[in-house]
Amino acid sequence: MASTPGATTRDRFPPQIPFIIGNEACERFSFYGMRNILTVFLIDYLLRNAVPDEGARSAQAKSLMHLFMAGVYFFPLLGGYLADRWFGKYKVILSLSLVYCLGHACLALFETNPTGFYTGLVLISVGSGGIKPCVSAMVGDQFNASNKHLVKKVFAIFYWTINFGSFFASLLIPLTLKHLGPAVAFGIPGILMFIATVIFWAGRRHYVVVPPTGPNPHSFLKVVGSALRNRKPGSHWLDGATKEHPTEAVEGAKAVLRISALLLPTIPFFWMLFDQKASTWVIQARAMDPQVGPVTFQPSQMQFINPALVMLLIPLLVGVVYPAFQRAGWELTPLRRMPLGLAVGAFSYAIAGYYQVIIEQGTTLNIAWQLLPYIVLTLSEILVSTTGLEFAYTQAPREMKGIIQSLWLLTTTLANVAVAIAAALNVFTGSGQFFFYGGLALLAAVAMALMARNYQVRDYYQEDTSGPVPDRAQPPVATVGEKKAL
Repeated sequence: MASTPGATTRDRFPPQIPFIIGNEACERFSFYGMRNILTVFLIDYLLRNAVPDEGARSAQAKSLMHLFMAGVYFFPLLGGYLADRWFGKYKVILSLSLVYCLGHACLALFETNPTGFYTGLVLISVGSGGIKPCVSAMVGDQFNASNKHLVKKVFAIFYWTINFGSFFASLLIPLTLKHLGPAVAFGIPGILMFIATVIFWAGRRHYVVVPPTGPNPHSFLKVVGSALRNRKPGSHWLDGATKEHPTEAVEGAKAVLRISALLLPTIPFFWMLFDQKASTWVIQARAMDPQVGPVTFQPSQMQFINPALVMLLIPLLVGVVYPAFQRAGWELTPLRRMPLGLAVGAFSYAIAGYYQVIIEQGTTLNIAWQLLPYIVLTLSEILVSTTGLEFAYTQAPREMKGIIQSLWLLTTTLANVAVAIAAALNVFTGSGQFFFYGGLALLAAVAMALMARNYQVRDYYQEDTSGPVPDRAQPPVATVGEKKAL
């Protein structure tokens, strides 16, 4: 029987997708492998002779760790700009992946040389951060109207792959550091990043390459500049920009300001909590009994709990918990989930702070006790991070979605800079830092809940012109949804 080509290819992923997924799995292993041992390496190796006092050494290691993370989430702004405006995603990913590999090489070769090691961290922050907004966007570029129904599935695989790589890196690389030393522990992630680059390059003949757009004459900054030059008394201050820009661009700029006013004062306090699982929580684990039954855990290894729980909890929340609340008549809308997530994150720090109080009183807790705050923090991550990213995207019209995604990443940069400064000043130590950051997150939760009551929800959906399934692979057309109840 003759086969119908359309029937056999419609439900099959494009042949280039395995190259991108394979690249992502190896790249995420490489990143989390080096990041998750960074705090312990700085304390036990690089800073050991320069800073004899362990308390001061831990504070400095924490500060350096969060400065590095701030760079990782700042450089996506550069990578996304270069890809969208000038060079395209493929060229940016490939070139910055080579920078990324060079950074890993510096870590492995200069483990005893601070200048060489810190150079490696800068190169990795440029490479990892620069490709971050490009890889996921390139996945969407590979689909068209004939297979658009597969986009949601491929992004689920993509997100699962990120946590898969993080899970195994968190388990294996801390053991490598312990038994084989830093050169090998940093070298393995470097090899994985090189493999990731080769896999990505190998698919070069298959990719759908979307050309760069060039400068945007109606960008957010140009609209703001025009509004400042053309003030209109008695109206919104951005309305003056309609003299030089279309109404859609001006309304998009208003959406950016509206979303920024909600997210920028609150979401950084979540990232202050979440990113300290790679620093403050690792330092706490160093003071715990690592023996759990027959297994001896390294302090950095406990971070494996987070990706493992993400893979389990997202289906539970999306498939069971959220629908149950909706059936009960109280829907967990994004503007309810995010403040709730901040409060849940604050609770995780209250638990960890209580553990620290016990440790400071001279009692040695087993490292398995960290499982509970990790569960609570991961629940907070799903409520805030996955919800917030989707919310920020849907609240902006098509022409402003890039700047909104940049602002979302900027919240992480601001959070890590704040933690780095606080750690460098050594303002809070011991249990006090847990309660301090938890208290800030709780205040942010209250503030966000109050601001959300007056927020005008405007969902910009993909305009459906060809059938019942929206084309999520293409840039959405701005169509404003109805205001939803909070």
